Amino acid sequence: MTPTETQDRKPPEIPDGRVAYLVLGMHRSGTSAITQLLSLAGPELPANVMPGDEYNQKGYFEPWKVALLNDERLRAAGSAWDDAFAYPFRPLAPADDEAWIERASALFQEEYGGVRWPLLKDPRVTVLLPLWRQVFDRLSVRARCVIPVRHPLAVAGSLSRRDRFPPEKSVLIWTAYMLAAEAYTRDLHRAFVGYDALLADWRGEVSRIEAAHAASLPRLTAAAARKIDKALSPDLRHNAGEGDLRDLGWAGALAADVLEWFEGAAHDEPPSRRLLDEAAAELARRAADMAPLVSPVARDLDVARTGALEAGRRIEILEGELQTEHLLLEGYRKALFELEAQLDTMLAEET
Repeated sequence: MTPTETQDRKPPEIPDGRVAYLVLGMHRSGTSAITQLLSLAGPELPANVMPGDEYNQKGYFEPWKVALLNDERLRAAGSAWDDAFAYPFRPLAPADDEAWIERASALFQEEYGGVRWPLLKDPRVTVLLPLWRQVFDRLSVRARCVIPVRHPLAVAGSLSRRDRFPPEKSVLIWTAYMLAAEAYTRDLHRAFVGYDALLADWRGEVSRIEAAHAASLPRLTAAAARKIDKALSPDLRHNAGEGDLRDLGWAGALAADVLEWFEGAAHDEPPSRRLLDEAAAELARRAADMAPLVSPVARDLDVARTGALEAGRRIEILEGELQTEHLLLEGYRKALFELEAQLDTMLAEET
């Protein structure tokens, strides 16, 4: 699906049935905070969720098995999650893409079962949304989208701390993800949420989400609101995003134009979509100019490096889960030992 195929269509009415809440956007852009809020208000997380770490102590709330599949699909097209030119979507041969749709459909069912309001947050879904929309169509799942808007320099600060990316790379990746998030959802119910506004007044942003979706969040009770109050604390604002994007050259200038559109959208006053179309055209020109300068070996090394980094993180997750299971097993053994001791005592007293 291309942007031009969806830009003039209106969101369909959502009938009773299965509805997926999709949190779309760039890594480190506030997707975790939005997902935590939604998960407390009714939509349900998948069975296997990535735990927190030193960079996101409250958790990522993303399905790590889905993230692994998405990483594989990106690599199959010669891309990676940190590819500044991951937009637009790169289709494979029809038979190959059909196989990916089948895998993704089976995994979605495995992770969510018969949940009525599945909640899916993996930033990679943003640039792979044309594939995932085919999955949802196949499973008769409707989509409601929430797209957080955070200053790209704040995102760059977070990625510099975690991945040591230069700011030019980070803001360019942010640009690609945000262009994808907007282009691939033009015919869907979607809400643009300012990250700082969310932390300052989440109730106001939830009202905007519900208005954009033409539906209330399914289980936003008073008890859920109290939990959200505790979850969305000011300490989530780690990077302020200070500075002038245009100081970063053409990458910063491109991000600044895209940011202007999204900040307007987050205030329900988006500028002309021409701003985004021109940014997308400029990104495509830059990709065409730079592609001949990147050797296949360098590209493959970069993809392999990213894959190795992600594999290392998955190993840490699995090790953490195994450690948790080990502790649970030891607890069960201790409890069993105590029960056996009590039983021996009771038998001794009877005799």
